[in-house]
Amino acid sequence: MADAPAKAQNVSQPKVEEFSLDGRLSGTLDDAKQAIGNVPFYLIKKSQDSLDLIKVESRSINRRPYLFHIISIKADRIDITYSLVPDSSVGLRRAYVLKSIAAIISMLDGKYSVDQLKFVQYVDSVLDSLLSGLSQSYTTLYNRYDSLLTEYREIKRLEIEVSAANRNMAIQSAQLAEENKAISAQLNALKKYSDEALMALVEDWITTHNGSIDIVEFSKAHDVVPTRVEQVLDKMVSLGYLELKE
Repeated sequence: MADAPAKAQNVSQPKVEEFSLDGRLSGTLDDAKQAIGNVPFYLIKKSQDSLDLIKVESRSINRRPYLFHIISIKADRIDITYSLVPDSSVGLRRAYVLKSIAAIISMLDGKYSVDQLKFVQYVDSVLDSLLSGLSQSYTTLYNRYDSLLTEYREIKRLEIEVSAANRNMAIQSAQLAEENKAISAQLNALKKYSDEALMALVEDWITTHNGSIDIVEFSKAHDVVPTRVEQVLDKMVSLGYLELKE
């Protein structure tokens, strides 16, 4: 524990940057404060000539503000002060502060107007700093990632479509299999005896049943569908093997 103060002294101090945007206050600072209302995470302080919005994003080990930004609204300009953490992206930090400034300016619509040209120039400067900080390898990597992401989404879409098509085909295949099974059973029943063999059986049946045949009983006895028996009987009548009784 005795080493804690020494460590605190070795904590690198953040760098502080500041800039201003020309503007014009319409009304009073009280009007501006009312327009802003209670902004989350901001401490709002009003003095005679400024309205200060203070946001402490993090503190050092000794509880002093470490990462912070201050937006100070005055009658003729807006002063912005913010800290930069060592070994961090300056471009990203400036972009974050710019986002915060834009949000506050939007709340002051009708109460405060900034110099549009200077504001756009600042936005351009921040974006240029942000883009120039990206290495060529990172840009190439990101472009490849974006391309692969697009391909992945397309593949997932096709996968969903193919899966749905496969499910439909599986259902249709099962239905066809059942139909084929039924048809095969019918064919097997029809092809169990040749016409000649079945005609011989019919003749034997008629001989042993007093010259008559019950199609249903014959079909059950020989495991043949009635339709097949009827077809054979018609054939035997047409060939003159049988004669229908009146």
